[in-house]
Amino acid sequence: MKKKAVVLLSGGLDSSTTAAIACEEGYALYALTIDYSQRHRFELESAKKIAQTLEVQRHWILPLDLRLFGGSALTADIDVPKDRSLDEMETGIPATYVPARNTVFLSLALAAAEALGAADIFVGVNAVDYSGYPDCRPEFIEAFEKTANLATKAGVEGTLQFKIHTPLIALTKADIIRKGTALGLDYGVTLTCYDPDKEGRSCGRCDACRLRLKGFADAGLMDPAPYVE
Repeated sequence: MKKKAVVLLSGGLDSSTTAAIACEEGYALYALTIDYSQRHRFELESAKKIAQTLEVQRHWILPLDLRLFGGSALTADIDVPKDRSLDEMETGIPATYVPARNTVFLSLALAAAEALGAADIFVGVNAVDYSGYPDCRPEFIEAFEKTANLATKAGVEGTLQFKIHTPLIALTKADIIRKGTALGLDYGVTLTCYDPDKEGRSCGRCDACRLRLKGFADAGLMDPAPYVE
């Protein structure tokens, strides 16, 4: 019988690649997508398509309205930064940072994993190409894993030893794309853009799009996703 794993699946490039890697490693996947009333809601449809492709055992879509708090260009009426250089992206924490998002999401994944009896949680954080987000760093993941085993019944009783898997954390975007391509992942159905148009086409100008396009270029591949420009 396959080991169960909970995978945080946003529908973006990184989380989809992470899910494909978990599948390749032989886990029975339980995907968790958070509908946090984000600006780029087309991601939810992408997550559904990826979940179907990977034949996950169950796909939860959990509503959580983070617009109530705001504080981010993804959850409030704040302009998404556009046309920034790589040097600009690497300076400070961007307006697209959602307060404590990965802490919240991993906590929900932990709750799902404990209820499911799964010790393994996969998340597609990356700290190489773009380390502006504090909740994508190895130090954070290490601290959360320790917390997971201290703060749960399964952890305290020793019935589960929780492990947070971050297979992309030390990879470049190009390496991530090469890995997913080798696994047969269809990046054409993933959505990375922070500000897609009404048809779900990527803007090509936000930080996420620019990093994604650079990753495909560095990998010597064409991005199959639709763009406005």
